[in-house]
Order: sequence, then C-alpha cells, then structure tokens
Amino acid sequence: QVQLVESGGGLVQPGGSLRLSCAASGTISSISTMGWYRQAPGKQRELVATITTSGSTNYVDSVKGRFTISRDHAQNTVYLQMLSLKPEDTAVYYCKLSSYQWVYWGRGTQVTVSS
Repeated sequence: QVQLVESGGGLVQPGGSLRLSCAASGTISSISTMGWYRQAPGKQRELVATITTSGSTNYVDSVKGRFTISRDHAQNTVYLQMLSLKPEDTAVYYCKLSSYQWVYWGRGTQVTVSS
C-alpha cells in the first residue's frame, strides 16, 4: 500500500508563488509516474503536470512556463513549483502515483489565488 500526503497549499495573491510537495510512503516500485491534478469547484479534475521515473515531464498548456514539476527519488517526493499564479489556478491540487496497474491518490491541498 502507498500513501501520498500533499502539503504547501494556501492563499496567495495573483502573481504570487507556491510550492507544493507530495511525499509518498509505503512499498513503491522503482518504475512509476507521479503527477499533480487539480479540481476547481464545479469542474472536472484535470491533469496539471506529470513526471516519469526517467524525468520526462508533461504539462497542461495553461501552466506551461509558470509551473515546474520535479522529483526527488531518494525522498519519494514530487514537487510542483507554481509561479505567476492566476485566480483561475484556484483549485484543490491532488498528487497521483501510477505504477503498472496500481494508481494512488492523495487527499489534496487547497490553493486559492485571490486578492
């Protein structure tokens, strides 16, 4: 079993920055993809960014150039550095780990961008 715990969310003004962290614990395969998804009120959950074991990354177009996903294999932690935040980035951000047929989700952390 794998547990994912997100942290780093909060309230920030437009143009501000936040860094989200997701720590994974448990039996984790050496081959996995980790990622961040978000869900705004009344909307479906959407992919924000993913990173593979080899370090390949993928971003949704709306965050390209503003968000950076990174991964610390030794700490089993994935990060999301978010810059130039906009009100439309407001959502609950969820961490996801995928390994073969297994998929795990964290409980989420709230990010609110507002003046």
